[in-house]
Amino acid sequence: MRGRGAVALVGLLALAACGAPHVRSPAVLPDQATLAELWYEPRDLATRDLFAGPGGAALTPDPNARWEFVKADTKGSSRGYDVRDAQGMIWSVKIGVEAQPEVVASRLLWAAGYHQPPTYYVPAWTLVRDGVASHQPPGRFRPELPTQRKVGRWSWHDNPFVDTTPLRGLIALNLMVNNWDLKTSQNVIYELSPPAEGARRWYVVRDVGAALGRTPGRVLDGRPNDLAAFEAQGFITGADANRVSFDYRRPHNELVALLRPADVRWACERWHGLTPQQWRDAFRAGGYTREQAERYIRKLAAKIDQGLSLDGHDDGSHTR
Repeated sequence: MRGRGAVALVGLLALAACGAPHVRSPAVLPDQATLAELWYEPRDLATRDLFAGPGGAALTPDPNARWEFVKADTKGSSRGYDVRDAQGMIWSVKIGVEAQPEVVASRLLWAAGYHQPPTYYVPAWTLVRDGVASHQPPGRFRPELPTQRKVGRWSWHDNPFVDTTPLRGLIALNLMVNNWDLKTSQNVIYELSPPAEGARRWYVVRDVGAALGRTPGRVLDGRPNDLAAFEAQGFITGADANRVSFDYRRPHNELVALLRPADVRWACERWHGLTPQQWRDAFRAGGYTREQAERYIRKLAAKIDQGLSLDGHDDGSHTR
């Protein structure tokens, strides 16, 4: 259990005055092995392939393949399917506005050292249902690998990593790509067999498609995959020794309020080391044109520069 019983006390939820969950500091911080279940320092950052991603080129879906219908996925705001390939593997396919940004955001989180399952953007594909083939619009393809078994979900407010820099850094990176859908339903725990990336268990922010657009305002009118809106929205609006203010209104304000200058700077340092080709490859993996990619990258580079300008003094919080 490695102290997980004590961790149950870490994320007990309280209701703030506004009714939002409150994140409490833990009584026990995770050891190195436990922290590796969320984040590890990638030693191969300079050569990491952000076009093929964590699944590598070998898993890349064949655009000429015929995919057998298994069931429709009606959960969430994006429609999709579970399909079976010719080898019998099941894939989750997401169709709609979130398909492109999910692939890019997943690549970038993986580059920063956060565990991610393989995802691929397929611009056109063929679905076979009841013997009838039909051409389908672009989709995000994610395989169900036998080595990565989903065993549950985890909450931002109740997990072994509360009050660690990597967890707060993960919030900051999601904020940088304007992913506002930070709900428990998007977070998955995987059991790994064999172990991978330093852990037998992964805590993953898996569904990250509500990104690369505009975060919601008063009426929760967020728009993912909107380049002009992404360019128009700011990032850091102010900072003092303990807190950072952002051009962000809702939801998940209780998570955003956790971020300190050192956390944001640490997060920006993860992406600062990426090469121009790696940035382009991440967006190419999501099916963006070169011109679209360059505009997104310029905006993200400006956000990184803002974050790096913050005081990065570490006050002793747990980073391992």
